[in-house]
Amino acid sequence: MKELVEVIAKSLVDNPEEVTVTETEKDRATVLELHVAQADMGKVIGKQGRIAKAIRSVVKAAASREDKKVIVEIVQ
Repeated sequence: MKELVEVIAKSLVDNPEEVTVTETEKDRATVLELHVAQADMGKVIGKQGRIAKAIRSVVKAAASREDKKVIVEIVQ
């Protein structure tokens, strides 16, 4: 899942070298924290959060195939 979020985020931003994803376990769920450059934050979130919602939907669909729960958080 971590690689999936990285690939999606790097294709959206102007500074792909600053994209990092950290993975932690929390309450029987995997939490993926997506870190991008401050200037690219708007590109990852999108208007009214549509792109962020789409990223979460894709990851949720991929996680359901493996019977896992994955939460994607976008942080600075």
